[in-house]
Amino acid sequence: MARVILVHGAFCNSGVWGDDFLRDLRERGHTLEVIDLPGHGKDSTPKADVTLQAYADRVARQVLSSSEPAVLVGHSMAGLVITQAADDILASGGTIDRLVYVAAVLPRNGKCQSDYTALPEGEGDGLRGGLDVSGDPKMATLKPGVAYPALFGHCEPETAVAAEAMLEPQVIRVLFAPVAITDDRPISRSFVVCSDDKAIPAPLQRRMAAETPGVKVVEMNSDHSPFLSHRDEFVDVIDALITE
Repeated sequence: MARVILVHGAFCNSGVWGDDFLRDLRERGHTLEVIDLPGHGKDSTPKADVTLQAYADRVARQVLSSSEPAVLVGHSMAGLVITQAADDILASGGTIDRLVYVAAVLPRNGKCQSDYTALPEGEGDGLRGGLDVSGDPKMATLKPGVAYPALFGHCEPETAVAAEAMLEPQVIRVLFAPVAITDDRPISRSFVVCSDDKAIPAPLQRRMAAETPGVKVVEMNSDHSPFLSHRDEFVDVIDALITE
């Protein structure tokens, strides 16, 4: 069984995974470590100190807190984070068991999230035009009525309402920060494409997965949050990917 570190995406915190998903995956025998990225959830890092590298450093510290190799599961924006963290760890002589991208950004060296969302395959992004931006550092919040269809469209209404209540402001410079990595390091990568995703459209997910050689792709007919909307199927998918 595997040691699994779950990394949440933008606008979220560790609570987004949902207790039922965590319980079900633990029942498969896996050890789960669920973290808040800097400035999110219970983490007290000031928003002024939130950067992509700060995110990656937090994940790297979690990985290195044990000698047991870890599977990193990154949702959405956290694809950037686990990519940078894994590269930093490998560059310093460490090891990673596997990276699993869930409806996520899988970047090449020098690319940021906004580079990908601007591509033709990103058309139909339900978050586009749905953000209010203010403050210093600039932070974005989702406008009313945006989150449910964009992030939780397949969820039961009560599940979506509870998940939406957890959302929080996002420091947006993270989305414009390029990764600094060595492309194609020898590491196992898997990608769960969510085919009815309204936040990161499926054509864009498929393009990103195809641009990195050797990525195993599994598709689900799901919205952006399969751990909430299609929990049983998603547990099966994740369990299979991390134990193969």
